Amino acid sequence: MTDENTNYTTAVPAVTFSKTGLLVPDEVDILNGRLTDFSTALGSSMGTSLTSPQGQLAMSDSAIIADKNDQLLAIANQVNADYSSGRFQDAIGRVYFLDRIGATGTTVTGTCSGLVDTLIPAGSLAQDEAGYLYASLSDATIGAAGSVDVVFQNLTTGPIGCPIGALSKVYKAIPGWSGVTNRAAGVPGNNEESRADFEHRRRNSVANNARNTLNAIRGEILAKVPNVVDVYVTHNPTPVDRQVGSSKYTLKKNSFYVGVYGGKAEDIADAIWRKAPPGVDMNGDSSYTIADTDGYEPPYPEYVITWQGLKPVSVSVRVILKKSEYLPSDITDQVKGKVIAAFNGADGGNRARAAAALAAGRFYAGIYSIDPSNIDILSLALSRDGNAFSSSLQFGIDEIPTLDPNNISVKLQEV
Repeated sequence: MTDENTNYTTAVPAVTFSKTGLLVPDEVDILNGRLTDFSTALGSSMGTSLTSPQGQLAMSDSAIIADKNDQLLAIANQVNADYSSGRFQDAIGRVYFLDRIGATGTTVTGTCSGLVDTLIPAGSLAQDEAGYLYASLSDATIGAAGSVDVVFQNLTTGPIGCPIGALSKVYKAIPGWSGVTNRAAGVPGNNEESRADFEHRRRNSVANNARNTLNAIRGEILAKVPNVVDVYVTHNPTPVDRQVGSSKYTLKKNSFYVGVYGGKAEDIADAIWRKAPPGVDMNGDSSYTIADTDGYEPPYPEYVITWQGLKPVSVSVRVILKKSEYLPSDITDQVKGKVIAAFNGADGGNRARAAAALAAGRFYAGIYSIDPSNIDILSLALSRDGNAFSSSLQFGIDEIPTLDPNNISVKLQEV
């Protein structure tokens, strides 16, 4: 039996907690510590060669200790919202009363044509060339031009592409609605909300308890409105109209602006109304009337809430690689897959967002990861129109970038 008062010692450096976090020893220091322990137990004349039995045992012990230290580091990092993922991130989200959004379908802006004043109710169905069904997210009325833009969502969840012009059939007839098409590619759905998107939504939800602030409006929409893909909120506090962003969107004087893509009109309006400052003008091309029933008898006070539906902008990507016989035979498809993954944030990074800058450098790491030894990127450029290419793109506060796989060109070039 072992005396409970016996003191056990080891030369292996200990794990320590400090103000900077968890500190673990290098594996070589662990190995030297185990060799010292064996030398103490077996005698100073013990050989320290790593090929000897005692050396092999020391290396095995060191690997076990280092692995456990790595697991401790992983757990410590999971407590940090900047690095957490999986169930740890879910737990942090629950502190803010947030749940990870499950699988969602691709959203796409369809231009519906037909008779003027025809109502296309929410839930109306259209079909793409691949046979997938899309349901409209809000009511829409065909205007004087004979068309209206409507956001549709794929009933099948996951990152299913909807290329330009693919949404082409009215699946369930509505009198007066004659056709539908999409001028820009759809925004792919997700199998499940990614780590980066969940953290982005959590950060912006922190302002939920506030009112009359821009962050509160944005956080409320992201946290409470289903099927919203992106939101951008800003304001113009000056007494004159002002043009903002790369699209030079005009903001009315003394007004705030909310740009939204996806979600139902009544849900968006309700979220804005709960958090918006009263008596301030609004901007946008979409509106919904909210009735205040809290503490009132009919007739209820009514408020017209206005916001901007974000307009899809199709991005083109041109990749030129050094031609090599060592490249995979399907290099073109692999490059397109990596570009799409980076664009949509499926690689763990941030996806392309409204009013943000998109740099060509965002795609380099994914492409190089295909075959680091044999891939040489000669050029990588982006374009809004497929003609003028540059190293970066800036989107307006009323724009959301989309990417059609057909707009990604991959060329192998001799050097």
